[in-house]
Amino acid sequence: MYDAGKIIPGLVVFVALVTFPIWRGVADDLPKPEKPTKARQCVTDTATMRKDHMVLLNKWRDEALRTGDRTPFVVEGKKYKKSLMLGCLNCHEDKKKFCDECHVYASVRPYCWDCHYEPKEKF
Repeated sequence: MYDAGKIIPGLVVFVALVTFPIWRGVADDLPKPEKPTKARQCVTDTATMRKDHMVLLNKWRDEALRTGDRTPFVVEGKKYKKSLMLGCLNCHEDKKKFCDECHVYASVRPYCWDCHYEPKEKF
C-alpha cells in the first residue's frame, strides 16, 4: 500500500462525515417529558418506567379486567390504583406534555386510547 498515508485519513474523514448526523443528533432531540405536578413517588424508579411501563400497564390490565383483582398496588406503604386513568394520569395530568412527548419521538401509537377516553387538554 503505497497510498496508505492518503487512504487511512480519507477513511477516517469519510466515516466521521457519514456518522455525524447520528452522533450529533442523538443528544439534542431526546424528549423531555414534563414531571408530575403532584409531588408523589412513582410506583417504581424512572429508568424502569421508561423501559417497562407498558409491561406494568398490561399486567395491571390483565389483573383488573381478566382476573378481577383490583387490589391497590402498594409501594412503600402508599397505595396506587391499578388504572391508567385513576392511577398514572392522576399524577401525570397532561398527556400531551408527558405521554405524547416520548411516544411521538419513538413513533409509537399506544392502544391505550382505544378503550380509555383521552384526557382533555388544560388551558
